[in-house]
Amino acid sequence: MSMFDALYIAATGMQSEKTLIDNISNNLANLNTPGFKKTRVEFTDLMYADSSSATSDIAKLDSEVKMGMGTSITSVNRDFTEGDLKATENPMDIAINGDGFFEVELGNGEYAYTRIGSLRLMDDGFLSTVAGKRLSANINVPLETTQLIVNKDGLVQAKIADEDAPIELGQLDVVKFPNEQDLDAIGNGMYLANEKSGGALYSQPGENGAGQLVQGFIETSNVDLVQEMISLVVAQRAYEVSSQIIRASDEMLKITNNLRS
Repeated sequence: MSMFDALYIAATGMQSEKTLIDNISNNLANLNTPGFKKTRVEFTDLMYADSSSATSDIAKLDSEVKMGMGTSITSVNRDFTEGDLKATENPMDIAINGDGFFEVELGNGEYAYTRIGSLRLMDDGFLSTVAGKRLSANINVPLETTQLIVNKDGLVQAKIADEDAPIELGQLDVVKFPNEQDLDAIGNGMYLANEKSGGALYSQPGENGAGQLVQGFIETSNVDLVQEMISLVVAQRAYEVSSQIIRASDEMLKITNNLRS
């Protein structure tokens, strides 16, 4: 272990803390994004080395001591903890109270999954998300509909003018995954399944651990402003300390060079 090692070790700390600050920045930027799920950075220590190859007698005394070589980022995991539900009184806003996702079509034969239930009608009358992705349930709402009703168990009904009883339009299922934290984010609050996340598990809302649907509500971001600000302060201080280590190592190298001269 040498002062040069200290320089590189401190550099790994600065790089990792920079990534953490970038992640906190993205979380804070999406504080008011409906359905946004915050991410957290996971750190790990790097390999350990000894000084068994040291040439000086003094260094050989510490040859059995294992010294860490810094830190790195192992992963950036998404936290799917449910955000607060906010009343909008808009019947086209459907929130999932609990676990699960809505399934939408991407138009290329693939499906994506989202918790943003702010819906609208496409030109052909099918229910879609605000991002313009049709719900895979393929629910078509008649033009003469005066009221759209979505029950907590996912049954979708419509009240038609001059009709006493509402008519059934279809069923909205909730989709769960064995490892939802491994879903791939593609933007607009949508995610893709992969081998790590496991296959989609379809359930009627309220069954098999799936959340129930709540009409007239949207799910807010699950970003905790206070916690993120605390994490930001800690990350800033850690970055500052690593930079001070680099300055201290540089000063020590100057002293060593002066001794040699």
